[in-house]
Amino acid sequence: MSNYKSDHLFLLIQTLSKSEKRNFILYANRIKRNKCTKFMKLFEIMRKMSVYNEKKIFKKTPIIKKEQLSNIKAHLYKQILISLKKLQNPVENHDIKVREYLDFSKILYNKGLYIQSLNLLKKAKIIANSYESNTILLELVEFEKMIESQHITRSLYSRYVELSEESKELIERIQCNNALSSLSLELYGLYLKVGYVRNEKDKIFIETYFRTNLPKFDINKLSFYEKLFLYQAQLWYHYIRQDFIMCYRSSSKWVELFQNHKNAKKMAPVSYLKGYHYLLDTLFYLNHYSKFIHVFQQFEKDVQNGEILINGNTKILIFIYTYTNRINKHYMEGSFSEGVKKVIPLLFIELNKLSNRLDSHYIMILYYKISCLYFGSGDNENTILYLSKIMENKKKNLRQDLQCFSRLLYLIACYESGLDENMDRKIRSTYKFFIQMDDWSVVQKKIIHFFQNLGNVYPHQIKNHFKKLRDQLVKYYEHPYEKRTFLYLDIISWLNSKIENKSIELIIKERFIKNNQK
Repeated sequence: MSNYKSDHLFLLIQTLSKSEKRNFILYANRIKRNKCTKFMKLFEIMRKMSVYNEKKIFKKTPIIKKEQLSNIKAHLYKQILISLKKLQNPVENHDIKVREYLDFSKILYNKGLYIQSLNLLKKAKIIANSYESNTILLELVEFEKMIESQHITRSLYSRYVELSEESKELIERIQCNNALSSLSLELYGLYLKVGYVRNEKDKIFIETYFRTNLPKFDINKLSFYEKLFLYQAQLWYHYIRQDFIMCYRSSSKWVELFQNHKNAKKMAPVSYLKGYHYLLDTLFYLNHYSKFIHVFQQFEKDVQNGEILINGNTKILIFIYTYTNRINKHYMEGSFSEGVKKVIPLLFIELNKLSNRLDSHYIMILYYKISCLYFGSGDNENTILYLSKIMENKKKNLRQDLQCFSRLLYLIACYESGLDENMDRKIRSTYKFFIQMDDWSVVQKKIIHFFQNLGNVYPHQIKNHFKKLRDQLVKYYEHPYEKRTFLYLDIISWLNSKIENKSIELIIKERFIKNNQK
């Protein structure tokens, strides 16, 4: 399995469509002698493999020696990329077209054809300007300055001034853009590491960090990308602070920005999809069901009607966001059993197609969502199975929050399933992990303490034991830091199910019906 995951060439070949494979064969065979070359024989073998296997390669192609394989793979990898580049649509990949014009312009310049070189630069600048590609636009302007200063009549002073001003403006815009994008990325990185603020120290740190690194700006003068990075940074700032009302405002502005710039949906489809997802995520946490359903229908409609550019990146995100929010819908409705029947089978069909391209973060989120869906349906065995996959993750610095709460749900699922023979050891393991991750809140302590004492409670006292824990935890439901536990784990609904002798599914379904009565 490790070879399968790590071999970049095999993974690249697996992502090729039928037309891309056919195009590569035509491209590689344009020179007749290539038909029998070692790299083409390697391609033919690898494209038929379901799992990467070097022994099979050597057996099928004895002309390839072990010491040659690395170089042949590198050459094949490069040739596939070249053939893919030739297939790229300039309309969908404007930056490739701009780069092509710049390359041609440099070739003409080296030939001494300065006017022709400048004409191509002008065409490239028009495209770069229309897509706000400021970094490459600066490169174009700098090359134009060099040509004008060295080879065109030096009497055109106004043109030099014009180019100089253009260059300064672009540098300022790039600096602002870079500051906002860096702030957004750094906040996202903090969230991936620790999740929501856990205490006053975290809150002060994130507020100070945001204020210090947010550049001064006039919202009316910001370009499309500057606004996009601003809304992203604001969203992550509010998200980490658990201020979901402000998250809703930032994510709404994010999606609205794209809806006001129709071309941007194809220009930056990944960002558009992410904006939609965070808007849906916020509505889920706010428990605004009707608005959630409306936005989710809009999202699916945009995907289906071709509004969004479909490529390898967007396919993965559409899969993740579609199934995450389908599961969230069943959470909100309390229709866990229906979700297991309708969502899980289709999810795994798609997951098997994309699993080798999903990063650990996305897989952890999916496993946690799946675990909670199974738990709500009463299937503790599968709950334990998928929580175990998260707990086995070796990347302790990734989504520490998710790893911590997976262990809490694991304790509950083990208790519910009757697998409590080693409960003391499991409790100690969970306790140690929380200490190790420096993620130790009052709510978590009370839950751990509850399980530690459960073995000393007589059967007729069990219900009162659950009531006591519920009454203790309800006090923290709106606490600025302690409430984060309830975002990951609906512990109150589970406690109510034990107290009222009902399934957790019925408890949540009754609450949903009550809250959504017209």
